[in-house]
Amino acid sequence: MKPVLLDTGVIVALLDSSEKFHQTCSEAVRSLEAPLATCEAVIAESCYLLGNLRGAPEAVIENVVAGIFQIPFQLSREAAGLKQILRKYRDRKIDLADACLICLANEFETADILTLDKDFQIYRWGRNKPFHILLDHILLDLH
Repeated sequence: MKPVLLDTGVIVALLDSSEKFHQTCSEAVRSLEAPLATCEAVIAESCYLLGNLRGAPEAVIENVVAGIFQIPFQLSREAAGLKQILRKYRDRKIDLADACLICLANEFETADILTLDKDFQIYRWGRNKPFHILLDHILLDLH
């Protein structure tokens, strides 16, 4: 079973009940059978953004320990491809986490992503394949 990629905004919304999309993200994650794959950059961003919410950074790490958030990405192994992605999307000011998720899409040949980031409507994986944003109805509300 191919994994579903997991981005920072969804982790933040999952763990912060005051977030606008908390309920929707929680329901989306509960409905999935596929594993959730992410990278250290997403985990770091999530811990930083949740830093003021008591216990939330620990909860992020606990989800990693429990295997709920899987981290198959290894920066040293993917550095060359990552550099190309950062160069390709330089004009969009792509961050490291998004570039790592694109690398993961290439590695696992999966387009499925849980994200609140509308840049993934522009980003491509493989040879110009679009992402399948599982929360695309939310992105329409963000415009």
